[in-house]
Amino acid sequence: MAGLRAVLDTNVLLAAKRSNHPTSPNVEILDRWQAGETVLLYSMDTLTEYSEKLLEHGVSPAVVEALLRQFAQLGEVVPIVFFHFRHYPVDADDVMFLLCALNGNASHLVSYDAHLLLLRTYYETEVCICEPLEFLRSCRK
Repeated sequence: MAGLRAVLDTNVLLAAKRSNHPTSPNVEILDRWQAGETVLLYSMDTLTEYSEKLLEHGVSPAVVEALLRQFAQLGEVVPIVFFHFRHYPVDADDVMFLLCALNGNASHLVSYDAHLLLLRTYYETEVCICEPLEFLRSCRK
């Protein structure tokens, strides 16, 4: 089993699905997951968010459906049972991703979102909150 357990913010998935570049770090993250090198964690809330936001941003329904099937087959669903935060996210939409990471014992929470990245110091002992390139550096070790 892969050592790195990650939760992806929607912006990372959106960047991967909209990228035409063969060396996109976001595409590489999904490729490594599909190859079994990492485990992507999701909750029912994050899955719903992925679907809604990808469709809103023009990703085709067929691509979104295929991605959701991949999460069901290859990802690990996280039941949310622990709801306490030492420091709450500024953006309420970020709560579901932080809850998923903490409840799923994620090693990484990967995002481009400045609000989530600001939480890094509050949760550094539980989860590494980072941008995609930092996550990939950990994958490549």
